[in-house]
Amino acid sequence: MSASPHSSPQSEPSVASAPVRPASLGNSRPTGGFFAYTNWDAFPALCGVLNFALVVVIYLSFARWHAPWWVLVCLGFTYSVSIGWNINSVCHNFVHNPFFTSPLLNRLFSLMQSFALGFSQVCYDAVHSRHHRGNSDRVGENGDTLDWASIYRHGHDDEAESPWSYTFLSYLRDDPVAIVKELKLKDAAEARWGVFEIVGFMALYIGMFFVNWKFMLYFIPFYYLGHCLSYLNGYYLHYGGDTEQPIAWGVSSYHKLYNWLWFNNGYHAEHHFRPKMHWTKMKEFQRQIAADQEAAGVRVITLPHALGFLDPSLPEKSRSVMAERAIKIARGLEGRQEDQGQPA
Repeated sequence: MSASPHSSPQSEPSVASAPVRPASLGNSRPTGGFFAYTNWDAFPALCGVLNFALVVVIYLSFARWHAPWWVLVCLGFTYSVSIGWNINSVCHNFVHNPFFTSPLLNRLFSLMQSFALGFSQVCYDAVHSRHHRGNSDRVGENGDTLDWASIYRHGHDDEAESPWSYTFLSYLRDDPVAIVKELKLKDAAEARWGVFEIVGFMALYIGMFFVNWKFMLYFIPFYYLGHCLSYLNGYYLHYGGDTEQPIAWGVSSYHKLYNWLWFNNGYHAEHHFRPKMHWTKMKEFQRQIAADQEAAGVRVITLPHALGFLDPSLPEKSRSVMAERAIKIARGLEGRQEDQGQPA
């Protein structure tokens, strides 16, 4: 989410129970080459370019090549899936560790992403920074969550909201004014760039209505569906997670194909525990903290997050982890009281 050439590191949890990290698995450090951290970032960078190229192909297929309807439908759904995939893999990794050493290349990549996905990459940085400060927190005394994307923000009775409303309404709830204000608190220059990206992609999309309004009527539903798929993925990245334990804030999936295609987005509990760790180090980091994760009851699903609703271990209640822990604590207290001869 951050197109900033020098994005500020997200704070990492400081807890007494945090496992000792090997030096090689600490926060990512720039190397000074063409790619800021590792040449492996050539793959997500290339995928970003290909996603932009897909948008161009879709337009040409509709307006110039006059592809049959079934081809256009297939291309449209491909674009929808690509939005959810890009935001949760390419965009996400670019936020935490911008790919290029050159600030100019990072800016250009950010702009390309904004045009291809129809949102501001820099503004996404602001939203995602709050996400890592709140970690899908529950509603506080002020009646709101710190994390604007929290699955509890629009829920009731301290429960996560329905995946249906979260998936299909979250995009419509975005507040560009509040996001720009958040950016200004961080960096006025970033706020100006965020406004530029918003104005840029909106001007492009509005202009396209004048160029070919029929194409835009075909395009917009797939565009909206793509952002809904991104939120669907985001819902199950945290549904059933433990909002009280940093090591268990996120929900992980170790599905091999999913992590290969989504650049290790499945290692989400690990990511929230160490937000600035590079995606290439996540698998090894998980091995290092596996025992601590098991002790903390980190939730792991077998399917990719976007298919989390099909997972056989889906909790009936979003707070089931906390409820089970409370029951265990209560039983433990009762046991100690009985050992001491006190009435429970």
